[in-house]
Amino acid sequence: MLKMRCMDATTETFAHDVLERSNELPVVVDFWAEWCAPCRALGPVLEREAEARNGELELVKVDIDANQDLARDYDVRGIPAVKAFRRGQVVREFVGALSPTAVAAFLDELTGPSAAHELAEELRASGELPDVAAALEQDDHERAFDLLLAELPAADGARREWLRSRLVSLFQELGNEHPLTVRSRRRLATILF
Repeated sequence: MLKMRCMDATTETFAHDVLERSNELPVVVDFWAEWCAPCRALGPVLEREAEARNGELELVKVDIDANQDLARDYDVRGIPAVKAFRRGQVVREFVGALSPTAVAAFLDELTGPSAAHELAEELRASGELPDVAAALEQDDHERAFDLLLAELPAADGARREWLRSRLVSLFQELGNEHPLTVRSRRRLATILF
């Protein structure tokens, strides 16, 4: 088995190495510093766990002392800070040195089937909402959100909760700061409350 190459990103390379690459697969960024003992403890755990996932994700390290603007831009207030990117957005994160088991669980959430994939399969199997399934299969989150939100006003209690929970899962997958998530979350709140 080939040893995974852990890339060092800088302010100049971050857009390419992290943001663009995260359109192809999850990119996990370890914000660290040489003087940080917990960072030195977490680094090998992240590398080992990322390597065990055989190319399902990319691991990138950012030295916050050499790239202070990136630390500021991504609101790094304590280290080690680990942020997972998909589609150019932070979708999951943690701060501190976690146990190997916790790191593995964090990475497994990123490399497992996406919420969109799982919902599309669920809808195909049930025959429900074929337009939503098609939108998700085409990676058209905007259309899927619009269709799911349109179902809510007429939905009863259990159906309403099912729709809400699926939307929230899709929001988390896209990232809480993604403009589509922000806009759709507002619409969801307006409909529910």
